[in-house]
Amino acid sequence: MNKKPGYVFVWPIGTRIIHWMIAFSFTAAFITSFYENQLHSHVAFGFIFLIMIIYRIIWGVIGPKYATFNTFKLKPSELKYYFVEKIQNRWRKIPAGHNPASSWFTVWALGVGSFIVVSGLLLYGIQEALGVFSFLNDHYTAYIWHLDFIHKYASYLFLFWVFLHISGVMIEQFWHKTHMVFAMVTGYKKTEGEDTEVSRSLTFFAFFMIFFAAATYFFIISSNYNFLTIQKFTNIDYNQTDPLYVNKCGDCHVAYPPFLLPEESWERVMKGLKNHFGKEITEANITKSQQLVIETFLIENAAESSTREVSVKMLNSLGELRPKAITKTPYWRKTHQDIPLSVYKQKKIKDKSNCAACHKDFEYGNLDDMNIIYRP
Repeated sequence: MNKKPGYVFVWPIGTRIIHWMIAFSFTAAFITSFYENQLHSHVAFGFIFLIMIIYRIIWGVIGPKYATFNTFKLKPSELKYYFVEKIQNRWRKIPAGHNPASSWFTVWALGVGSFIVVSGLLLYGIQEALGVFSFLNDHYTAYIWHLDFIHKYASYLFLFWVFLHISGVMIEQFWHKTHMVFAMVTGYKKTEGEDTEVSRSLTFFAFFMIFFAAATYFFIISSNYNFLTIQKFTNIDYNQTDPLYVNKCGDCHVAYPPFLLPEESWERVMKGLKNHFGKEITEANITKSQQLVIETFLIENAAESSTREVSVKMLNSLGELRPKAITKTPYWRKTHQDIPLSVYKQKKIKDKSNCAACHKDFEYGNLDDMNIIYRP
């Protein structure tokens, strides 16, 4: 016997929370993906999305009535009939569980969602050298553009179909008058059928997964680095690796990490000390022998020797170009194109070349996205 006459209890609390947590985590991850300094939050929301995808797949196997995959209507003939009837009969009866369209959407969403999270984890490990797959950074940086393409456009595709899904729900709500909008809020659908019942073990599993997803999110954002966001590249103490470079070059400006420019660029810099960005560096400042030591250090640790994201993308953007200034590289210009010129005129920044003003721990070779400081 149904608890509410004229309605069927279809979606228990576990199913409804899966639905809304997938929606929320994807939306939050999508928005934060547009802000470099929000990578940490993007990853944290991504883990909620991942856990909810896993939860929904398991729920589709062991879950209650109407939630399992064996109740889905996936025959092409059923999908065709669904849309024909939808057009021809405004007042047709709707099924208690998934209709053919929502059945296909759920399977598709889980499939594309899996592509999004797997490509995201691999991209995080290979491109950013962070997380459980950071060990792949050593040999697979050539694939970051493929992974970025998959991750980005799978997300756009997911978003597109979400809008189609919402449009379908709105049509049901306002044209067919089925009260569909409230189904994932109250759990009840205006239709015929038997109420679903959820065992204690399934209820426990549902709330465990929800708690696990929330705990994972707070665990990630509680610190910059943990075993889920572990970094391959740690801060470099250039005072230890080459104190001469830091003392001599860092005396006038921040000592730039050598992996920011290719070998030929550093050679040009060191051979052009007589006109070093408008200043003359003489042997009284840096002796010939000291210049040789510094040049050797810079070339041995140039972009070609690094698998850091900035080094790989810097080299890829240059082609045959070998500029002496980082701010003249296509990669630098692309990543800083949205920053207003007025920002560089602030007293604490003064110039585009003052990277340390906006990148925390820049002098230690740390260019992680989460360390970017935006100054209004």
